[in-house]
Amino acid sequence: MEINVTLILVDFLLMGFPDDQVLQRLWTALFFLIYMAALTGNLLIITLATIDQHLQSPMYFFLKNLSLIDICYISVTVPKSIMNSLTNSHSISFMGCASQVFLVIFFAGTEFALLLVMSYDRYGAICHPLHYEAIMHRSTCVQMVTASWLSGCLYGSLHVAGMFSVHFCGPNIVHQFFCDIPSLLTLVCSGEKVLEYVFIIASCCFTFVCFILMVVSYVYIFSTVLKIPSAEGRLKTFYTCMPHLTAVTLFLSSGFIAYLGSASKSLSSLNLFMTVLYSLLPPSLNPVIYSLRNRDMKVAIGNFFGEKMIPKI
Repeated sequence: MEINVTLILVDFLLMGFPDDQVLQRLWTALFFLIYMAALTGNLLIITLATIDQHLQSPMYFFLKNLSLIDICYISVTVPKSIMNSLTNSHSISFMGCASQVFLVIFFAGTEFALLLVMSYDRYGAICHPLHYEAIMHRSTCVQMVTASWLSGCLYGSLHVAGMFSVHFCGPNIVHQFFCDIPSLLTLVCSGEKVLEYVFIIASCCFTFVCFILMVVSYVYIFSTVLKIPSAEGRLKTFYTCMPHLTAVTLFLSSGFIAYLGSASKSLSSLNLFMTVLYSLLPPSLNPVIYSLRNRDMKVAIGNFFGEKMIPKI
């Protein structure tokens, strides 16, 4: 007979870093460097998209919101984990853990919704260029961004309600450097995981539907690109979609790979590495992805730093 001992938890222990002090310091230094790079890159994009008159199109309005989301997303987990490592204190309060779960899912859900909106923006720009201004009117863009934030908030609220309406059994050790649902589910008493599993299945179904809509929009986009007579025109139009496609691929693939192994009860460097994939890489790489092949962004960066930059056609 299996006996569950229900605990009234007042805090959790975040044990995501290795026990070895040298490895722990190396991970902390890496986290700090990635965090600073993410802050710098995203703040630069927000600044440029706000002050540069050439970056006032709907695409840059969405990109500015994406950068804001990325700053919030990475700031929920990384500063706390760095402080825990530096002070050698691994505890996080029950409310702090619940807040992390809500905020991580809130910003991740908002980012996915915004990426869906950005795919619609590319669809309107490429498939209906003559009606683009009417389709992506300023008020329409604001409404879609607002809907993205609200959907992320609802998504986070449902999951935090499902996760923290249960009882926890066994040790209060979370084998992760922040509170995430797969790790917390391993601490829940058997028989009380049903509600959260229902929310997970429902959210996966909704995410899949959104992904299909994104795929459909790109099917129309690629079919329109292939109809462009000149090879140069096809290549130029295709390059306008590459940053978004890369960002979507990075976001979805890193999250999928990480969640395959994050439910493990054992602590390993592999689990930590996989979690880093979806919690640190997208916020830090998105500014690079959206500025690397973007001519207007390169010019804006050059002007911002007082340099004359001649864009390559």
